[in-house]
Amino acid sequence: MAEDRRLDVLRAIVEDYVSTKEPVGSRALVERHALGVSPATIRNDMAALEEAGLIVQPHTSAGRVPTDKGYRLFVDRLATIKPLSSPERRAIETFMQDAVDLDDVVDRAVRLLAQLTHQVAVVQYPSLRRTALRHVELVPVSDRHLLVVIITEHGRVEQRTLELADQLDLATVARLRMLLNVAATGRRLSELDAALAGVADEVEPEANALLRAVVGVIEDTLAGESEERVVVAGTANLVRGNTDVARSLSPVLEALEEQVVLLRLLSDAAEDEEVSVRIGRETRHEGLVEASLVSSGYGTDPDGGGTAVARLASLGPLRMDYPGTIASVRAVARYLSRILAQ
Repeated sequence: MAEDRRLDVLRAIVEDYVSTKEPVGSRALVERHALGVSPATIRNDMAALEEAGLIVQPHTSAGRVPTDKGYRLFVDRLATIKPLSSPERRAIETFMQDAVDLDDVVDRAVRLLAQLTHQVAVVQYPSLRRTALRHVELVPVSDRHLLVVIITEHGRVEQRTLELADQLDLATVARLRMLLNVAATGRRLSELDAALAGVADEVEPEANALLRAVVGVIEDTLAGESEERVVVAGTANLVRGNTDVARSLSPVLEALEEQVVLLRLLSDAAEDEEVSVRIGRETRHEGLVEASLVSSGYGTDPDGGGTAVARLASLGPLRMDYPGTIASVRAVARYLSRILAQ
């Protein structure tokens, strides 16, 4: 009974601190929450929570604020996630439904998430390694230059230009385009070698060099590290009422500027459940010790057991609205998955 009551006190402290941005005292808990016990009992519970490392007194004679450990227990004990309101759900659908291509989808998603959470939003582009090919286009741009356009199932477009030793034959290019699409459409990187092996038997010997060059470009593009990238929005939200993050704003901004840091954070989060919450030092980045990251996967790789092809996240202060942020991250991820599956 005492443990359950202390968890209620911890929950009340977290909620009040998020709402007021001020340390929470026992008197405020008595006035704002129907905890059903005396002020003396609440003070004893707060002392026990402090001894357990779940709350801390930042200044003498001040109230208490949650620690990283306290936030973690609060998040782990969330019974329900605050659902989005009907206007919020309609706003997401309306904002996302008119996107014209993958770049537009990602741009809308990252701006929408920043607006919903009032925090920094991060969206990772779908990984080419886990994405199937939709179409390969071959476009002669000169006698010896061929533009190879690779379009994935999620609408991502990559372009590479080949410089060739021999002059291009338009009929050969057209036939090669047809054969490649028949063989490669719907295939992932791991399947391409087998799928494209038979194409060489169907083209004239003099076209084999061109075929090898084009296949090499496709495989290098899908396998390359350079396709891993993220977009960020809402950086200005860091200083809008988030004084705990603003105190260490410089290292947070430096972390946001490093794509490799963001990709590592998202990669680490992918090991967790559908929605991952990393609090303070759990991010394993010294610049983010006063921030938390809530992330979720979106899109699915059918051959990977339904695993996500990419992730999105909201980065904010330790003192964030965790239920609301989790709900927003999950909702945007689901709408994004739905759009990419169309």
